[in-house]
Amino acid sequence: MIVFVRTASIARGKTGDAIAFAHKVAGYINDKHGVKLQVLLPVGGNPLRVAWTARHDGLADVEALLGKLMGDPDYMNMVKDGGDNFIEGSLNDQMWLAT
Repeated sequence: MIVFVRTASIARGKTGDAIAFAHKVAGYINDKHGVKLQVLLPVGGNPLRVAWTARHDGLADVEALLGKLMGDPDYMNMVKDGGDNFIEGSLNDQMWLAT
């Protein structure tokens, strides 16, 4: 099982908007693509961050979802419109093997 984690740093003064946007994206991906995406907030460290996480059976599933999202104009517009909630260049993707 692969655990995909995407984090982003929230822009100053955008915490509420960023959290609402994070949940909007998670709901969209769940509804449209059938992937349960969780929204996480840090308990310690820098509080101005948000994370999305999802579990996939394998790397091929991650690749398939990312391909679908890149070809989904509604998703791409949503991401473009929500981009000002985050610090440019702060997006970070990680993949973990669940054992």
